[in-house]
Amino acid sequence: MRTVQVLGGGNAASSAHVRSLTAGLVARGVKVTVCAPYEADRAYDFSGVGADHVHVPRSSDPVSVAALRAACADADLVHAHGLHASFRTVLALSGRRVRTPLVVTWHDRAHADGARAHLLRVLERRVVKAATVVLGTTSALVDRARRTGARDARLAAVALPGPRRPLEPDDPDRLRPKVRAELGAIGRPLLMAVGSLERHRGYDVLLDAARAWRRLDPVPLVVIAGEGPLRGELQERIEGEELPVRLIGRRDDITDLLAAADLALLPSRWEEARSVLAQEALHARVPLVATDVGGIPELVGDAAELVPRGDAEALAGTVVRLLGDPERRELMKAKGARQAATWPSEDETVAQVLSVYDELTQPRPLA
Repeated sequence: MRTVQVLGGGNAASSAHVRSLTAGLVARGVKVTVCAPYEADRAYDFSGVGADHVHVPRSSDPVSVAALRAACADADLVHAHGLHASFRTVLALSGRRVRTPLVVTWHDRAHADGARAHLLRVLERRVVKAATVVLGTTSALVDRARRTGARDARLAAVALPGPRRPLEPDDPDRLRPKVRAELGAIGRPLLMAVGSLERHRGYDVLLDAARAWRRLDPVPLVVIAGEGPLRGELQERIEGEELPVRLIGRRDDITDLLAAADLALLPSRWEEARSVLAQEALHARVPLVATDVGGIPELVGDAAELVPRGDAEALAGTVVRLLGDPERRELMKAKGARQAATWPSEDETVAQVLSVYDELTQPRPLA
């Protein structure tokens, strides 16, 4: 079987998923071509796990569509990830005499305001009506695909890619003391947030909450790992209001940073489906406080404390309560480990996707 995986540049979660899926498919004898920008292949090394890589810019202009059409010419099945990549794929496959099965995965709900929101709804309708199967990473996304006109929408099994090493609290080899010293969190609680410095991440709400934590003794330190267009604005607020917050930029040691934290914070305004931070935190047995948006409640169950989006007072109060209740934090760690154990493995994810591929490509008996 020859499949084509299409990415639009994508976010970290969808790109990591495609790499994991590609590795599993290649190991099972499936030929995989990944169509994505050069930058995505450099970051995720699709070629390194056995795929052919074809550079397709993150654009729906005629040149990009033509490149994608050529890459899909001999494919038995095409699998597109995300709305924009899916729309580009629909354009590339249109007008062909032989209908190639198209699987679309919605990893998150695309978000926009005003006129752009209407455009996104138009793109969604076009994509789901053209797709043979739509896979949604949450029940809400599956329901949305069905309401939008999908002929066949199913819940996707999506694993958190990468090996998860066990983190034992009493392990003397852990990096926790070293990491906390590096961050300046000796003798004080460490609160960890991870993600690009963009509006939808809700870091303005996090800074509002941090004002309340200044009255605690010792004062917790909030560390935000990530980079983005709001760095200047956030840093100005941190300095001007003397907030106990550090911006440490993009890091490649997120697992170690989380393992050193007392709490993980996810103040997102955006309707994330399967937050990587939420999954990493629960895997690492770090208590999580998150906003109750998108697929977060379904993902974490009762293993995290959920607060309303945009509510700095609720966020601040929940953190204060947890810092003062070590027994509750220990209970959350245990619940987090149990919840993480219910999530699909990478093997299970590949098996589900491959079963869909087989269903769509195997010859059907004549009635």
